Amino acid sequence: MFEGQPKGLYALALANTGERFGYYTMLAIFTLFLQAKFGYTEAETSTIFGGFLAGVYFLPLIGGILADKFGYGRMVVSGFAVMFLGYILLSIPTDNVSGKIMMFGSLTLIAIGTGLFKGNLQVMVGNLYEDAKYSGKRDTAFSLFYMAINIGAMFAPTAAKKMTNYMLAKYGFTYEAQIPALAHQHLDGTISAANSTILENLKAAQNYAGETTAFANDYIARLSEAYNYGFGVACVSLIVSVLIYFGFRKSFKHVESSAKAAAASTQNTVEELSPQETKDRVVALVLVFAVVIFFWMAFHQNGLTMTFFARDYTESTATGLTRIGFDVFNLALIAAFIYAVFAVVQSATAKAKTIAGLVAVGCLGALAFKYVNTEEVVKFLPSDFQQFNPFFVVALTPVSLAIFSSLAKSGKEPSAPRKIGIGMFIASLGFLILAIGSLGLPTPDALKADAGLQTLVSPNWLISTYLVLTFAELLLSPMGISFVSKVAPPKLKGAMMGGWFAATAIGNYLVSIIGYLWGGLPLWSLWAILIVLCLLSFLFIFSQMKKLEKVG
Repeated sequence: MFEGQPKGLYALALANTGERFGYYTMLAIFTLFLQAKFGYTEAETSTIFGGFLAGVYFLPLIGGILADKFGYGRMVVSGFAVMFLGYILLSIPTDNVSGKIMMFGSLTLIAIGTGLFKGNLQVMVGNLYEDAKYSGKRDTAFSLFYMAINIGAMFAPTAAKKMTNYMLAKYGFTYEAQIPALAHQHLDGTISAANSTILENLKAAQNYAGETTAFANDYIARLSEAYNYGFGVACVSLIVSVLIYFGFRKSFKHVESSAKAAAASTQNTVEELSPQETKDRVVALVLVFAVVIFFWMAFHQNGLTMTFFARDYTESTATGLTRIGFDVFNLALIAAFIYAVFAVVQSATAKAKTIAGLVAVGCLGALAFKYVNTEEVVKFLPSDFQQFNPFFVVALTPVSLAIFSSLAKSGKEPSAPRKIGIGMFIASLGFLILAIGSLGLPTPDALKADAGLQTLVSPNWLISTYLVLTFAELLLSPMGISFVSKVAPPKLKGAMMGGWFAATAIGNYLVSIIGYLWGGLPLWSLWAILIVLCLLSFLFIFSQMKKLEKVG
């Protein structure tokens, strides 16, 4: 799995890990911040969230076009600088008026910086595999690169939670999911008698001696400030990424130039395609782009409606084996155990197998020790659920690579387009789990009118959904990126990788549709919409399979 890869892969992957850690720390609490600080409705929050994600994933198209002209490395470095400025602005505590101005300004800068950075870094990874010595390892490389992204993402929710709890504790508060919405209702004068009683009880539980209006203002201010400091984590992680990038630049400097500049410097010519070949490749990529729109529309509900579901409908405590998952270091031990087991099987020497076996035993021992010494009831925040998807990506990557490696040896490995289609079908199963778990729950509008109607379900419904969606993601995202880097006409690599992200951007903007519908409709019907869209996408891509496999 790791053998025979160019050194530049690990340098670029680690640089991306740091950047993604900061991004996902911010994203884990972003919608909660919008509603806690500004009192935005679910529809307003959905508009901002969807628009931001659309910008983050659309602007790589512009970044790719610029990189095709000016070079990939220049755009990546420029992206670092612009993103850093955006995160700085987002981490400064402000009042409501100036806070909104700075918040929208920071989101714009983060989106622009990501547009310059994200797609072009991945083009550089793909360019490492233009060398015939490495060309057969492209799919594996992108799976490893994708795994590195998710290592950063896995620890992000914990960083956000630790910062939130630390800052609240400084002022004598603890996190309670119901308080921000009820506090805004109180301050707006729209709170019902039933909700007013609930707010008074929550105030008493926080040991707050002042009047309710003061409590509402104080809690909102302190929670918002805690989120600001959580955003500051992204600034630190970005600095680490920059140090990694420049510290190991020698290992990938040869792929920083645009295709045209690289050809000129080596006195080689860029591969020339006929107009028809170029057209066929672009058409195939556009067909894939059309499908992934609906995957990302469904998948990125994790930061929006699935976070609402975690906050309003899911228990905030875990017992038994489930409580293992709400400590990210337990998840890291599980992932390390899986990799150690694979190392035992795959290592070529007895010494390596022994070391891997000892690591596996050590991980199990540490996990057992932590489990025995963990409190019987573990309390967690809604944002904690977002660590499960990256954990599953990290843990399942060696499993998926082993499966496809075995299929490849027997000549039965599905093509990248087939993997994408299968992924869409699996995604529909993920939302089927959530639909079943939502049966009988009150609508969000009913819950808002009377918080006493709240019915909480087991966290295992969301965890199971994240597990199945991760299977889909592993079939779709790294394989899709690999397919683009392989099929894109050489002179259009940056633009085509940008096209992948532009399709992702459209899907991310469509995320907000489910947010707009979050209100009077039964929850199961919202997940059913996503099930249908995933199934239609699955049928569409298989209807176009001949065109796709012709070029890939």
